[in-house]
Amino acid sequence: MIMMYGSQQDYDMLSGQPTDGSAWSAEDVAAMHGFMESWNTELVKSGEFVDAQGLSEPVHARRIELKDGVPVVTDGPYPETQEVLAGYTIVECESFDRATEIAARLTNTPHPENADLGREWYVDVRPILDGIGDLEI
Repeated sequence: MIMMYGSQQDYDMLSGQPTDGSAWSAEDVAAMHGFMESWNTELVKSGEFVDAQGLSEPVHARRIELKDGVPVVTDGPYPETQEVLAGYTIVECESFDRATEIAARLTNTPHPENADLGREWYVDVRPILDGIGDLEI
């Protein structure tokens, strides 16, 4: 699974909502979506694509945590959490190295020259377990 991360600020920039001048233009967003579509299409053609989904912005999330033995529901976004899972792509390929190579192609995702995430960009690549037998204990 290739996991992509973002923040509420990232979602705001992409939707043209920030007040600090960091909004992406419609052309910038279209270029990014075009790149992602091409990246996914290549994975489909190679037979390595399994699934991909984007997730809604953190403002639409809920966190459920246990406090004093009682579940407590909190609506997002969560100020203590800068980054959240923004989307994922599942690939089925010959090796973990191949999955890493596929994920590394995302470094070429177009973005405005002046875009500042306020952090370094990254994605995570993690194998999906087939079952309890895959856990090393």
